[in-house]
Amino acid sequence: MALFRIRPTRADIEIAERIADHTRPEIEQIAEILTWGADEHVICALAAGWWLYCRHRGAQERTNSNHVLLTTVAITLLPHLLKSIFDQRRPDREMVRAHLHGVPFSGKPLDAFPSGHAIHVGALASAAAELPPAKRNLAWSIGAGLVLTRIVLLAHWTSDVIAGLAIGAAVERLLRRWTGFGLSRPE
Repeated sequence: MALFRIRPTRADIEIAERIADHTRPEIEQIAEILTWGADEHVICALAAGWWLYCRHRGAQERTNSNHVLLTTVAITLLPHLLKSIFDQRRPDREMVRAHLHGVPFSGKPLDAFPSGHAIHVGALASAAAELPPAKRNLAWSIGAGLVLTRIVLLAHWTSDVIAGLAIGAAVERLLRRWTGFGLSRPE
């Protein structure tokens, strides 16, 4: 049993009820596939691969890859710590009728808060702020789609996803002070 029990907001419940009433198996299957894009195993593998690739690149690429790898490791560990402190029942356990419409069961029943996928997306979206506008907007759009899958699958309440995005962005910004990511460097 965790130290704190978090209850969903009225808005969380209303959104989950709407999803439970209007989803279909096809939508849920697509969301199940897409949600893997923000899974900690996938994100860690990509960050490690990019870090290795950048070892023989320029100083700025190495700094950037160091930051992304460190951030990825931190945001992979953090949700596990937070879920040991906070208990919150997942919406898929509350909206039983949703399973008639194809909603699968997600993870451990009391691990709704915070959304680990959203923490990953929040951190990477924060780092993407350094990209040129077209790439940044693409990264943010993909991130938004990925976190919406957690709500559509009823794996998390909407507030869990919003909190996860904020936590991820805050961790990424804090780590910038240590890694030097995003600082202007004279050529």
